[in-house]
Order: sequence, then structure tokens, then C-alpha cells
Amino acid sequence: GSGNSFFVNSVAQASAGKVNLNRATAEQLQSLSGIGPATAAKIIAYRTEVGPFKTIKELMNVSGIGEKTFQKLEKSLEI
Repeated sequence: GSGNSFFVNSVAQASAGKVNLNRATAEQLQSLSGIGPATAAKIIAYRTEVGPFKTIKELMNVSGIGEKTFQKLEKSLEI
């Protein structure tokens, strides 16, 4: 499709309330429920070593993030 670039731009602005897993700073990650400095550092290390998250669910590959934590975070995250 044509016209997708406009849609992408408007989504980026509309979802200001969500934290982007691939772009968030440590401070932004720590604003999430259940994420402290250590876990934020692990998420950033994962991005550095493995590459960008392809899905939000991939966050569960980071040590210290289990299913319960993920379920709390899921609605606050985007890729």
C-alpha cells in the first residue's frame, strides 16, 4: 500500500503514552511498573547483544521478566 507513511507518522504521535521497547532510555523503561534500574539495564543489554525486539512478547527472553511482569507491562509497550 499507498498512503502508509502518513498512517505511520500519525501513529507515532498518537502513541506518546506508550514506551517503545527498542528506543526507550533506561529512565523511560524504569517508568514502567515492575522495571527497576537492573531490569532496565538488562533490556538495553538485550537490545545491544541480540538486536531490536521484533515482538513485545520477546521481552520475556530478558532475565527477570516473567509472564506476570510481562502481563502488567504489555499494554504500556510498543515496538
